Amino acid sequence: MKHLNRQEISLIEKTRQGDIDSFEKLIEPYQKKAFNIAYRMLSNIEDANDITQEALLKIFRSVDKFQGKSSFSTWVYSIVSNSCIDFIRKQKKNQVVYLEQQGATGENYRIEVADEMNTPEYLFEKKEIQNIIHEAINQLNVDQKEIIILRDINGFSYQEIANILKCSEGTVKSRINRARGKLKKILLTKELQQA
Repeated sequence: MKHLNRQEISLIEKTRQGDIDSFEKLIEPYQKKAFNIAYRMLSNIEDANDITQEALLKIFRSVDKFQGKSSFSTWVYSIVSNSCIDFIRKQKKNQVVYLEQQGATGENYRIEVADEMNTPEYLFEKKEIQNIIHEAINQLNVDQKEIIILRDINGFSYQEIANILKCSEGTVKSRINRARGKLKKILLTKELQQA
């Protein structure tokens, strides 16, 4: 298991023997990011909580299948991401529609700003921009939304995304380019509508 430290290897072995305390220690560093991935993909706190818990249960049950070919975190985020996609596909089949809960968890999109720009007017405008970006991301198809969330919001490297999605880095780069192009089109259309 080339990507693991001794503590992780020990915790994985104990988890494989059914030790729940070891599993909780093993998974604890990844839970917050796992929830963030689920929330950004599903845009609903309750669903994100449910899917995160479901994914953690899958991880516990299938820890025997983890072979150490990637880092443990990559394996965890892959399961979370796939669980979200499965959920979205089931929802589309059931034709369930959720209303957007914008700003419910104070989500932050990576918009870099100088520190001196914290006036109330600026903060309001920044929040408006975040909402517009959030709405635009939600208009992408599932695959495009997933790749934007993994790369641009959670900051995973191309290699990590390739491991999570089980594809080549070249495929990741082309998917990111297509998703960003689509996102840019959506944002430009919104801008023209508001002009």
